[in-house]
Amino acid sequence: MAQLKPVSLDVFAEARDEAHVVLANLMGRLAPGEHVVRLGVGMDGQERPLSATLPVTVEGDGGSDDLVGVEQKYFENFCFLLACGLAQTQCWGVMYLRSPATEQGGSAYVIRAWDLSWGVLNECEAARAEELIGEREPAVFGDAFGVHSNSDGDEEAIYPPVAYSVL
Repeated sequence: MAQLKPVSLDVFAEARDEAHVVLANLMGRLAPGEHVVRLGVGMDGQERPLSATLPVTVEGDGGSDDLVGVEQKYFENFCFLLACGLAQTQCWGVMYLRSPATEQGGSAYVIRAWDLSWGVLNECEAARAEELIGEREPAVFGDAFGVHSNSDGDEEAIYPPVAYSVL
């Protein structure tokens, strides 16, 4: 069985803060509707990755005043697992977002994915997202967007929307 190197409390606190920023950046880009964010984090030698699911509801007209809602228990579990993956650089995983399709025609859902490796979520192009998610989710795959902290120092101005509305 593989063993992870311990990380300091300071490193984990930074990773937890970054997990909140990641989720704030992700939720800030969601259109109205029912979304689901899934995360799997594993390491070499582990049989199955740990996973977390975060259902997100966005109500409004697509503007900056939209109401974003999540259940506290799902949010906390998701943040904890994401923080673990960001703090422990020996972990790997994938985070993906299933959103309602905005255009009629194809699938009812659009999937965007991020590769977790070396403590960073790297956005995936549509082809890579389809390769990672495959048959698990019947959907159209789209290119992901950046979710990490901005370099302009504004990350303190955003707080995870769960702070404003909890279902």
